[in-house]
Amino acid sequence: MMKRRFLLTSLAASAALLAACKDSTPPGGAAGPATAPAPAAAAGSTPVTIEAIQAEGKGFSVGSEMAARTVYVFFDAQCPHCAALWESARPLKSQARFVWMPVGVLNEKSTLEGAAILAAPDPVAAMDQHEASMHAGTGGIAAGTGQDAQKDAIKKNTELMTKFGFGSVPTIVAKHATTGEVVTVEGALPTAALAAKLGLQAPAS
Repeated sequence: MMKRRFLLTSLAASAALLAACKDSTPPGGAAGPATAPAPAAAAGSTPVTIEAIQAEGKGFSVGSEMAARTVYVFFDAQCPHCAALWESARPLKSQARFVWMPVGVLNEKSTLEGAAILAAPDPVAAMDQHEASMHAGTGGIAAGTGQDAQKDAIKKNTELMTKFGFGSVPTIVAKHATTGEVVTVEGALPTAALAAKLGLQAPAS
């Protein structure tokens, strides 16, 4: 009986983890728009605005600080789909500045690793190191100095994401490069689909 109860608890935890970590890639992995983009705000949540993210959120930038376009990404350091988006966004950094904002939604290591990345002298290099470690199965980035000071920022990022009504990571928020409309996507996308969603040019194959 105890063994069965433990198994059910484990299955429930796994289901919750998968539900919170999302891949928007269409079946078969073909490039294209997300199969189910999130609405701008869930019922009863605060409307999504770039201004609120700029005022309340904290992250690290990838790409030129002078870029005319900015894309905000709520991510969890323990999320494999966030790792996939990290790679698919890389070819687009010449067209937009990506601001990666760590949250803590999957487990206790999410906040610790997100804080370690934010506190690193070079967060982009730290993120690369973390993802390489996760891919190799060696547990991710180790704690460093200044990590405790960043935990509050992770908490605020998580509260902001929740306030907007988003329920999974990664979550992308940006203004469309052509229309100027606010675009939101919950889940990872391949490079071409991500470029199309943001109104950017897909890199040559």
